[in-house]
Amino acid sequence: MRVLVAEDDAGLRSVLERGLGEHGYVVDAVPDGEAALRFLRTYDYEVAVLDWRMPKTSGVEVVRELRRQGSRLPVLMLTARDRPADRIAGLDEGADDYLVKPFDFGELLARIRALQRRSPALQTPLLELGDLHFDPASRQVRVGSRDPGLTTTEMSILELLLRRAPGVVERRSIALHVWAEEADALGSNTIDVHMTRLRAKLGSDHVRIETLRGVGFRIVVS
Repeated sequence: MRVLVAEDDAGLRSVLERGLGEHGYVVDAVPDGEAALRFLRTYDYEVAVLDWRMPKTSGVEVVRELRRQGSRLPVLMLTARDRPADRIAGLDEGADDYLVKPFDFGELLARIRALQRRSPALQTPLLELGDLHFDPASRQVRVGSRDPGLTTTEMSILELLLRRAPGVVERRSIALHVWAEEADALGSNTIDVHMTRLRAKLGSDHVRIETLRGVGFRIVVS
């Protein structure tokens, strides 16, 4: 799913973008708070990771604006400030969690997963349809007792379809949530190729992915 990272340190920003991408997230990485607010107005995110101190607009100011607008987007704050008073200030402004630099990347991933589980977009910890079972926390997919061996991209598509089921997921929505550059997916047959492979791997008699031409896709019980 899509994650926003706002960090003014170019080296750390690159590490976060690459590392999160390797773990199946679509990442938008920006260098300051103003850019973060622009992206937040454009895209839907599951989690935002914000540096406390950034030029133009700080991470705390971004959180404050989100909460002023009524957004419940889970926010993880990154900062070198480790005094209890600083942590209290960040949490009081609306951050959901707080990680002090330098940090272990594994801990960052664990905290993001924890925030995902608390996200208002998540209705249940386990996504199920027919004989298909998907655990978003462990990233495990089962069709009956079988592991279909999905790629990271296929898993992201399936997760989006299951979260919206039985509704239709538009092609643009799939491109936005699964690919960093949505134009690349929309301007080619990339989505269709991945859907074909996903259908083949699922191979279930109990669920099927339907194509609504000119609209998008949906997953339903057969």
